[in-house]
Amino acid sequence: MEPRNNVTYFIRLGLTQNPKEQKALFLRFLLFYVLTIVGNMLIVVTVTFSKTLKSPMYFFLSNLSFMDVIYSSSITPRLISDLFFGANTISFQSCMTQLFTEHFSGGSEVFLLLVMAYDRYVAICKPLHYLVIMRQRVCIVLLVVCWIEGFMHSIIQLSTIYGIPFCGPNAIDHFFCNMYPLLKLICTDTYVIGLLVVADGGLICTEFLLLLISYGVILHSLKNLSQEGRRKALQTCGPHITVVVFFFVPCIFMYVRPAKTFPIDKPLSMFYTVVTPMLNPLIYTLRNSEMTNAMKKLWRRNVISCNK
Repeated sequence: MEPRNNVTYFIRLGLTQNPKEQKALFLRFLLFYVLTIVGNMLIVVTVTFSKTLKSPMYFFLSNLSFMDVIYSSSITPRLISDLFFGANTISFQSCMTQLFTEHFSGGSEVFLLLVMAYDRYVAICKPLHYLVIMRQRVCIVLLVVCWIEGFMHSIIQLSTIYGIPFCGPNAIDHFFCNMYPLLKLICTDTYVIGLLVVADGGLICTEFLLLLISYGVILHSLKNLSQEGRRKALQTCGPHITVVVFFFVPCIFMYVRPAKTFPIDKPLSMFYTVVTPMLNPLIYTLRNSEMTNAMKKLWRRNVISCNK
């Protein structure tokens, strides 16, 4: 289906029009993006080549890091380029591609976070059956389901807007192609489209409620564990709860609401698209001795092999 509109490109107003502020933000976001790629790929490489990190938890963690790389790369590089060169134009097709990739990776990550919560529930509440329930084939199937759910979510989001006539103006009041700023540029009634977007975004709220229920069950079951068992359980669940809050709370505000734009949209979008993917590696590694030890061993092994 070809888009029926008079707009061939969009102009994104970005975060600021001040050249000095743009240069300062360029350096900041460039640093954020480098840290995001290095941190997340370090987790992927460590889990892939480590002999000790073979549990389902680390399998899902490495895939979460990979999704973060895709998610951040769908938005941040073009943002960095716009801040440096001051060229904020993006073609219609590139804008739709960015919208699809963002929702594909972000939607897949939403479902993966739910799977990771289920993994922790089984590990803590059903430890004797953990290896049977979370066997390799089951983990792979769950991961594939996450990608399929993310794909379906992105298709629904894209289909609600692709092919709808854009008559102008073509200025997006945002730093990337997001649904609600795009809806403002459509020259037909967007009430039904807005309801569809909110309904699809409502899945995020459902997933968040399921996560809260699962962790409520986990916390309730901790009373039956020893003090050392509770400490280990909280140590493994704490980082995941932190990531869930950082990711879901801004997303719920952004998508589970009337189809309008607010001044706080840009700062919130900047947090969950740029900052959160950078923080995830730190959250999952700083208090995880297994991960840090595996990284050190992998680093020493590579250094020794290079010296030889």
